[in-house]
Amino acid sequence: MKAIEIIIIPVSDQQKAKEFYMKLGFKVIVEAPADHGHSWLQMSLPDDGATIALMHFHGIIVETPDIEKDVQEYKAKGIEFGKIDDQPYGRFAWVKDQDGNGLCLHQK
Repeated sequence: MKAIEIIIIPVSDQQKAKEFYMKLGFKVIVEAPADHGHSWLQMSLPDDGATIALMHFHGIIVETPDIEKDVQEYKAKGIEFGKIDDQPYGRFAWVKDQDGNGLCLHQK
């Protein structure tokens, strides 16, 4: 793993949450249709590499330069990631910890 890229914050109303975070100084990076009729809403503070996404679920997305290598290394340690999902905006693999918190590897 290289760096935390996105922290996904669960919200009940994306537009109200967007207004709140914009008042705090966040700016919209991406607002686009996503799966199941939801929107992907990603924001950041000026000059910050890490971002937040306001979604209907929680998780942390971590950047990796080689997702297949990382998944194999974690598998050897007994940590099972889901299948690698190839999308137009990168490759993703999810895992949940013992408390159900989601962590996702992302290769651009």
